[in-house]
This record gives sequence, C-alpha cells and structure tokens, in this order.
Amino acid sequence: MPRTDFVHVEAWVFDLDNTLYPAEVRLFDQIERRMTDYVMRTLGVGQAEANRLRRVYWERHGTTLAGLMREHAIDPEPYLADVHDIDLTGVPPSAALRVAIGRLPGRKIVYTNGSREHARRVTAAIGLDGAFDRLYGFEDAAYVPKPEAAAFAQVFGRDGLDPRRGAMFEDDQRNLAVPHALGMRTVLVGPLPLGDGDAHPHVHHATDDLVAFLALVAP
Repeated sequence: MPRTDFVHVEAWVFDLDNTLYPAEVRLFDQIERRMTDYVMRTLGVGQAEANRLRRVYWERHGTTLAGLMREHAIDPEPYLADVHDIDLTGVPPSAALRVAIGRLPGRKIVYTNGSREHARRVTAAIGLDGAFDRLYGFEDAAYVPKPEAAAFAQVFGRDGLDPRRGAMFEDDQRNLAVPHALGMRTVLVGPLPLGDGDAHPHVHHATDDLVAFLALVAP
C-alpha cells in the first residue's frame, strides 16, 4: 500500500461503530437489541416482525431509523437517545490508536449514522476524547443516512472539507461509494464481503488493523 496514495490528504474522516473499535467488542449488539425493542414498542409488532422490518429498512433506506422516519413518520430524537443508551464498559481504550490518529496531518473528524452524543461517549471510552476536530452524527446530516449522497453533502458542507483531499474509513463498504465518487481515498476497516478488491472498485484499501494501517500512511 503506497504512502503516496495519501500524500495529499488533509481531512481524515472516520466512521465510529466497528471502525474505531474492533467489531469483536460487539457493542453494536446492544444497539441492535434496543432498536428491535423500540420498533416493537412503537409499531406494536412482535420481535420476529421487528427484526424483519429492521433488515428491510436497512436495505431499503440505509438505517432502521431512516425507514421508521420515512414509512412511519417517527420522531428521530427519542429514538436516537433510546437506542444509544448502552453500556460502554466493554469498550477497550486504545492508546495506540490515539497516537496513530494524532500523527495524521490535517483535520480529523468522526462521522457516524449514530447520534453525535453516541460519538462523544464512544470516543471517550476508547480514550480518543479530544483527538478529533469535530464529531458529526445523524442529526448533522439533516437525518439523512449514509450511504446517501445528500448525507455526505450535508456533513462535508458543514465541515468545509474538500473531498478530493480527504480519506474515508468505514466498516460498511456501501458507505464508501459516494466518498469514492467525490474523489476521496477510501479504506474499508474489515474484510471485503464478496471476493477481492476487483469486485469493489470504490474501495481503495481494506485493513483489519486500523492502527497499523495509519502508521503506514502517516508522514
């Protein structure tokens, strides 16, 4: 992986869940259980139907919340507060990741489909409080989810970053298509889901070790 791929990068954009901490922490399991419970209570359906709807909304709209908003006019704020009210004691701090991010030149931000408060709590649990210039959540994208182009336009416009001088790190390869089209360098944190990189031209690099990868690209 040539360091020259990132020589012009001035803005480093990181997803949050399963990107800044290992998927093996299974923090998202708690969120998914709370999502299912919220769908059950709000729509008056059983667990099996709630899980089915969550899958449908994720595939059709990008997130469960986007589906609830568009198909049921659900208020997003109570949902965001409820599903992110989780126990973070299992999240391991990473001094190495803090050092690796600190060595990157330019602006560093987090952009998650979760809430801004969720980003604040999780980055603090990892030991990354103060490591980023800004934390952006679903509310900062006008409640439009990644992978939609309008979501990136909202957040990147708020931040004033130039995508052509940016890099995007994500655990969901769907969310790298628009950044790639905008001219960003794209990095999948985790394995490619189907075949090799040739099947995913919008993914420039893939890594299962974010700290080691950042060490390679930092000047």
